[in-house]
Amino acid sequence: MLDLFGARAGIVCAVGAGGKKTTLYRLAAAHPGRIAQTASVVTPHFPDDLGARVIVDEGVDLLAKLAAASEDRYLAYAAPGEKPGRYGSVPADQIALIHTRCGFDVTFVKADGARMRWLKAPRTGEPILPPGCTTVLMLASARAIGEPLSERTAHRIERVCAVTGARPGEVVTPAHVGRLFSSPDGLLRGLGDARVIPVINMVDDAAGEALAREAARIALVSTDRYDRFILCSMRRAQDPIVAVIE
Repeated sequence: MLDLFGARAGIVCAVGAGGKKTTLYRLAAAHPGRIAQTASVVTPHFPDDLGARVIVDEGVDLLAKLAAASEDRYLAYAAPGEKPGRYGSVPADQIALIHTRCGFDVTFVKADGARMRWLKAPRTGEPILPPGCTTVLMLASARAIGEPLSERTAHRIERVCAVTGARPGEVVTPAHVGRLFSSPDGLLRGLGDARVIPVINMVDDAAGEALAREAARIALVSTDRYDRFILCSMRRAQDPIVAVIE
């Protein structure tokens, strides 16, 4: 799974919607090396069962505490937050510096926010990728396909409409999701030279898989930015990989 997601080394970021944190936590659990978990955006507190040592601070104090924890294999770090239950964002350039200075094999970064929605299209300034980011996982949820496009299902619905051509209240189709993944103004926006791996998560049944497969095929023939698409169900207890479309 680590090789499939390009997540064995470097700085691995997740953007989009539909399971960024769950995906990064699952990859971290599978990694045998020294790893870090963080976010360049405001994010909920790390779960109690993450299995990492959590360090919350900012600036030079954060770097000093992480450097002093050189014997810990798995560190999750964040800046103090202004709202209950949420951490603040760690500056992207500091994430890159910490990754290098502290000798992590891989740093997993939530680099986008979607307020628990299933679809997301970025606005100007999103996502927030650390310098030297090696892999970007672009996510959307299969549960959005077949549902009306609304504020309940999509974050920044006006951007989703502009990118996909869908209208508020219209049923989301595989073609809409395919355009979200393949448009330069969609999930590909602002990714630079990083390796890009598109992911449809929450593929929980045969009907969802069929729709996700169609969306993946549409995206793959619409761009040459990537050559494979991963369908998965990251909350599944066993192997989360449902299919790989090439």
